[in-house]
Amino acid sequence: MRLFAEREFVAYFFARQCMSLGASIEDVAIGWQVYQLRHSAFDLGLVGLILFIPQLVLALPAGVVADRFDRRKLSTAMACLNAVGLGGLIALVLSGNRAIGWYFIAIAFIGTAQALAIPSQRALLAGIVAAHHFVRAYSLTSSVGQVIRVAGPALAGLLIAIRTPLAFAAAAASYVVAAFGFLLLERRDVAPGGPSVWHDAIEAVRFIVRRKVVLGAISLDLFAVLFGGATALLPIFAVKILHAGPTGLGLLRAAPALGGGLVALYLARRPLSRRGGRTLLACVSGFGVATIVFGLSQNFWLSFGALAFAGGFDMVSMVIRSVLVQVRTPDEMRGRVGAVENVFIGASNELGAFESGTVAALLGPVASVVLGGIGTLVVIALWSWLFPELRSFDALTEEGIVSP
Repeated sequence: MRLFAEREFVAYFFARQCMSLGASIEDVAIGWQVYQLRHSAFDLGLVGLILFIPQLVLALPAGVVADRFDRRKLSTAMACLNAVGLGGLIALVLSGNRAIGWYFIAIAFIGTAQALAIPSQRALLAGIVAAHHFVRAYSLTSSVGQVIRVAGPALAGLLIAIRTPLAFAAAAASYVVAAFGFLLLERRDVAPGGPSVWHDAIEAVRFIVRRKVVLGAISLDLFAVLFGGATALLPIFAVKILHAGPTGLGLLRAAPALGGGLVALYLARRPLSRRGGRTLLACVSGFGVATIVFGLSQNFWLSFGALAFAGGFDMVSMVIRSVLVQVRTPDEMRGRVGAVENVFIGASNELGAFESGTVAALLGPVASVVLGGIGTLVVIALWSWLFPELRSFDALTEEGIVSP
């Protein structure tokens, strides 16, 4: 493929895959370790909240930094800081410390590094490849990343079965290698900032609000996944409902990545072109239905399949949203717009984990997941009415969005 003839894309591709491997191992290991301390569903929810708070507080400052400074160096530094946070978790486990507060502090450090890194890392690809190659490059990067996210959780499960610090160490090593990949990218000139940091930050918010299709797409992801996320509760399902242990947990965490990887690989060969709005709404609806099936299932392989379908549906919505946000945003604003988008994504994932954990603590894990899936379907119906522009937009091409 011609993309691999471009040195910068190869370096970016390599770094992103290392990040995917580190994140997939890290997520499983953190969830397992936290659950083992007190066997509390609420603790699992708090992990999501702790990871989300830095994304909310630092989103706009991180976006401004991503647009005013070298994104390559920022991505490198934050990958290293993530590895440092994982080193703190290793020290806690090896010391035998079971005080949950110290683990939450280390997780908050990791969340801060991630919040500062994401706007820079997301803005890199659109500045590396031409606009007409973006959909293919994004889908290709995502497809391989999802394959790694299949192997990563399974590897994490095996490492945890040996000893949990091994999983944290493998994740930390992946982040360090990713940092070297980001360093291979070329430095780019940085556009001058506005009259103030606050002005630069608000400009990105206004940019999104003025584009109803973009606002509808990213807010749809926020509320649909906020209610429909079951990932945070997988340690409970693996242990108490499916009786699968740490290896089964790794497979369950890999299932969404398997579904997403297969879909992304297909989209890399056959990029989306038409019916973008209807496709987005249909796929998010499919995500909700798959979530309900998972919540009701007591069979391991049915649960695995439901999570795989959920991951596949989610991948389509991710591709559509990424084209809407990245390709149609000027390069000098991509960091800030990406930071605002990250608040929505972080809320849907991390805050969704808190919501799932809280409801599970009150009503049980099955009720939490099933009610969340139903909530996703309600959101779809409401957004179809609130954002007719989202429902009606049609052409989604490699050059961007063509209004109906």
